[in-house]
Order: sequence, then structure tokens, then C-alpha cells
Amino acid sequence: MVTGCGKGDNLGSMVISNNVDFNEDDYKKIISSNNQLGMELLTELKADENGNSFISPTSLFMALSMVYNGADEVTKEEIAKVLQSENIDVDELNKANASLISMLHRNSKDVQLNVGNSIWLNNGFHFQENFAKSNKDYFNAEIKEIDIYDSKSTEMINDWVAESTNNKIKEIVKSPLDPNIVAILINAIYFKGDWKYEFDKKRTEKSTFYLEDDTTKEVQLMTLNEELAYMENENFQAVSLPYGEGEMSMKVFLPKENSSLEEFKKTLTEDNFKDWNLEMIEQDGTIILPKFQLEYEVALNEPLKKLGMVTAFDAEEANFSKMIEEDQQILISEVTQKTFIDVNEEGTEAAAVTSVQMVMESASAEPFHMEVNRPFFITITDDETGTILFMGSIANPQEGK
Repeated sequence: MVTGCGKGDNLGSMVISNNVDFNEDDYKKIISSNNQLGMELLTELKADENGNSFISPTSLFMALSMVYNGADEVTKEEIAKVLQSENIDVDELNKANASLISMLHRNSKDVQLNVGNSIWLNNGFHFQENFAKSNKDYFNAEIKEIDIYDSKSTEMINDWVAESTNNKIKEIVKSPLDPNIVAILINAIYFKGDWKYEFDKKRTEKSTFYLEDDTTKEVQLMTLNEELAYMENENFQAVSLPYGEGEMSMKVFLPKENSSLEEFKKTLTEDNFKDWNLEMIEQDGTIILPKFQLEYEVALNEPLKKLGMVTAFDAEEANFSKMIEEDQQILISEVTQKTFIDVNEEGTEAAAVTSVQMVMESASAEPFHMEVNRPFFITITDDETGTILFMGSIANPQEGK
């Protein structure tokens, strides 16, 4: 088996283990799946208060791939369906992710792209050997034990997130942590790219931007005249803005005035996206693009359920029997993604963090019934200090006059 850019390569902060082999082009097995996941998910998401949404399919794909290593039976089948990976087994999926991490992770003068994975384990539990080994080896996941009741655990997790995203995302969990948490699996992606052709700041000026509700606002519009990959049809225009030496790019799709963003999203499929890219040809032209910065946060439980991942969130049906050694029913309580993007004349900076929280099933307490119809005892306490201020036995309660 060819290891290509995989086995043992030191890729900045990413080191794919020498214990695993994978083909250089294994990543090709999951690219379409990754892209299609993002396109399907986008249709299920609610925009923020300004009508914007911004997600990272790759961050979610890798986080769920790590979780997949601990799933079994129906839960495993459903996660595979969401990952569009029913036709490859878990080892192939792991190798494809390791290959993708190796391909993505690059640092040059103009382009920086880093991928990080971490798993935070409640110190009252133990991972099964295969689960821990697969995630360490194929995903280079840092596995750290935490005290769920220690506020410093929250700080440690958020510090890792901040460091992994160049401080663009500083918090993914809040204190106090849910005491039922068994593990938190996190993926982080950070990107910073300088345009191959920078926008001239002198040409940036305020202009009108037309909103979907037929109102307008003033925005800073950047202008570039350059030979760029471009295509146009009856529904939209599209241009590719390269970063660095052209190894990465931003694709911008602008629906025609007789169409809309919603109409465009209905046509957004992996096959169409491939076709549109093939139709782009280099030609001279002008692109006028807003400067913008966006932070977006979304809970993904319901969207993932709609895509078919149901039992993973169900206390009775979830099957993660390949994750921990303890005989404890666990399930996913929360899948959250936070993203950031800043687009300006020099280039683009973007970050994403996806968090998957695994919890143990908490036994729901039976409703109690307490009828105080016989002698009883009371105290009045200062709970901050534990001081009992009053106490007494009430054998014969008397009503006030």
C-alpha cells in the first residue's frame, strides 16, 4: 500500500501516526460525500437574525467520523447514511479522513490551513482500545481526561479551541459542564488565505446593497479587474477567486435579478457543483464584492435527525457500544458548530469548530409525593455558609389569627 503524503509526515501541528497506512488518494472516496452533506444540511438550517448562514461540512464530517468509530448496528448505519458513506467500512472511512487531513494541511506564504481534532473524556470512564487507537492514529486526535466538576476543564477545552482557530472562536462549551457528559469530541479547522489578485483598497467604496425584503443598506464594495475563471447561465453568474498560487479559491455565485438565493440553493447539488466548475473558463472581467465579517452558531441535532441520524440522540435506541469500556448506555446530547469568516481586500480568514457531546442516560426521577400530615421538623438555613439559623419540631401546627 502506498503511503504517499500520509505515513508519518509531519504536517505543521498534524502528525499522522506511523502505525497506519493509507493511500495518497484515499480522500477521493469522501469528497463527494463531504460536499453533499454540506449541501443537504444547508437546506435544513435556519439563518441568523440577518439572514446569513455559514457552515463547515468538513468540520462536521470529521467530527461525526470520529463518533462513527464508537457506533454499532442501527446507529452506525444512520451515521453512515448522513456521511453518505454506506458503501465503505469504518477502516476505509478512517483512511480517507487521514488522507484528507494530510492533503488539506498546508502552510505557505499565502495560504494557511490547519485541521485539529480532540477528545475530552470524563475521568470516570475509559475508552475501548480500538476506539481510542483509531482516533489517535487516523485523526491525530488529542485524547485528554477531564474532571467534569472542575471549572478548569471548561477552560482547557475552550483554550484548545481558541488556539486551534487563531482565537477566532474562543468558546465551544460553557461552565458548568453537564455532569452526565461522558466525552466531548471536537474538530477545528482554521484557514487564512491571501488573494492571488488583491483588491485595491483605493477602489473600495460605499455603495447600495439590495436585501431580499426589497430594502437597501450601505456596504463597502471592493472592485477587481482581472482574468478569472467565470461562468454564466440563465439563473446565475459565478466566478472563482484564487488564493495564493491558485491551490485554493473562493467561488462566488450571484443569482440573476429574476431569480433568488432560495431558488439557487434548490439547484445546489454535488453533481451540479462539479458541472459548474467545469464550465468556468478564464476570461477578463470585473468582480465587485462586499467586504464582510460573519460569526455563525448552529445546533445541529434537529437537522441531523431530518437527514436520517435519529437513534444516536435517543436514550433508548442509541448504540455506541464500541466507545467506552463501561456498561453504560450513552447517546449524543448535542452537536454544535461555530464558524467565523472575514473577507477583505487582502484575502479571507475563516474558522470552524464542531463539538459532539456524548452523555450517559440519566435515570429520570419518579415524581415524589409527600403529604405532611403528621409531626415534622424544619430548619431555616443560610445555604452559602451552611449555618442553621432556625430549627424546630412542629407537632401541632397552629394557624395564625
